[in-house]
Amino acid sequence: MKRKVCFAALAMAVILPAAAQDTYESARLLGSDLNGTARYVGMGGAMDALGADISTISTNPAGIGLFRHSHASISLGFVSQQDAEKFDNKSKTTISFDQAGFVYSSRLNRSSFINFAFNFHKSKNFNQILNAANSLKGCSQNGLTYAKADDGAYYFDLNRQGENIGYNANDNRSLAYSEADYLNANSLMTDFEAYYNEEPNWVFYNEANAYTFDRSHRGWINNFDFNISGNSNDRFYWGLTVGVKSVNYRGYSEYAETLVDKNDNPIGSVAVSDVRRIKGTGLDVTAGVIFRPSAESPFRIGLAISSPTWYDLTTNNDSHILNNTTNPYGYDQGKSNQDYDFKFYTPWKFGLSLGHTIGTQLALGFGYEYSDYTSATNRVNKGDTYWNDDYGYSPSYTDEPMKRNTEKSLKGVHTIRVGAEVKPVSDFAIRLGYNYVSSPYEANGERDMYLDSPGVSYASTTDYVNWKDTHRVTCGVGYKVGGVNMDLAYQYNMTKGDFHPFQPYAGNSGVKEVKFNRHQLLLTLGYTF
Repeated sequence: MKRKVCFAALAMAVILPAAAQDTYESARLLGSDLNGTARYVGMGGAMDALGADISTISTNPAGIGLFRHSHASISLGFVSQQDAEKFDNKSKTTISFDQAGFVYSSRLNRSSFINFAFNFHKSKNFNQILNAANSLKGCSQNGLTYAKADDGAYYFDLNRQGENIGYNANDNRSLAYSEADYLNANSLMTDFEAYYNEEPNWVFYNEANAYTFDRSHRGWINNFDFNISGNSNDRFYWGLTVGVKSVNYRGYSEYAETLVDKNDNPIGSVAVSDVRRIKGTGLDVTAGVIFRPSAESPFRIGLAISSPTWYDLTTNNDSHILNNTTNPYGYDQGKSNQDYDFKFYTPWKFGLSLGHTIGTQLALGFGYEYSDYTSATNRVNKGDTYWNDDYGYSPSYTDEPMKRNTEKSLKGVHTIRVGAEVKPVSDFAIRLGYNYVSSPYEANGERDMYLDSPGVSYASTTDYVNWKDTHRVTCGVGYKVGGVNMDLAYQYNMTKGDFHPFQPYAGNSGVKEVKFNRHQLLLTLGYTF
């Protein structure tokens, strides 16, 4: 019969010397939302060459060089998700504090300035509810754990604590044996009495005919940007921004399968809950220029380049499995807990922008940005030990198997921004914008749980989503009286994706289309002095 006590956490069973994240967990930190001041959002973010908006501080810092007066602003609003079922007591509508900053403008002569600026903005709002459910045929999550052993990723054996562990050919714990595998193997798949009686087939698996999945995402990436910029004779503008990022992410998920025997008869269910937290900081540098090719024309061209964000992060999980089957083997329940530090380096970003004004009534903006997500790098910490790598001495090294998976599953991302501002009267503006971000995922990308990688070893879940293109439609209005400006913007964000409960290994993996559509209402109050 099933054992009534919980088996020990993996942290107690096996001590690993290093840690890293996997491709899909780290991909949460890539890219950014369209967020900032209401004017910037209302124009779809197409203000890099137009400048004179503090939100350009992190996309083209030279835009701060167009300020001729000092300015301060603050922005907040509401974010609401569409088409999601409430889960984990999480509301689909939340209040968001999105931006606060100032520019100090110092005149050098009649047409030249040097400016200093600081800006806080929420570059990523993780708040999201994800729901998925589908049928399964010829596969299950514990079936993947068994298939990995069957395909030679590891072999099963009990350790000194009596826990079923996946070992490699050197009789060490295989890095392809994840925390999710550990929970499955010990709660669902092991006939411990058969093992001690030296009977064959002491490890087995059950297929599933359906699954349900729910996850709540919470948290943010906050940017704190410090800028110096300048204006030379109203023809050439330059800027440099040093950015500090603060990451605070929490995800809670519940995954359940209805298991069946070899005759497709239901034998009960298995449920897995998981809490994943990621915290830490990052540092990046962005440089940009804007120039007017002709002194007689207001047409402007902007160029920008951003370094990788060098993240230093800590993550931890708290995972539980509940065995509600009639299977007499294994444990009723189990748990797994881990926490570790790791590093993650994002790709370089390159931007081109155009801006043009017609009198004081019309402003037109266009922006293009490219970032090669395949160059994102998960790095393994080595603790306090330093050793020589290709570039000198480093406290971390690239997780090479995960790097290859990143190159296989992610791709270059193109961002296009288009916006217009019309002023029917001098103090009132109407804005429209469109923002497009191409899919960062290959259609056949997968969260490869066969990799001999620390990123797999510490994985407590198996699900992933290949998100497709993102479309953002925006509009807004602005009113200025004296030195005070009030701006309001609305944004509608639309994204679809393919949810996988685990990587395909046999038959139908249960892929399900999911949507992430979100509304944002944003208010900015500013003062020019």
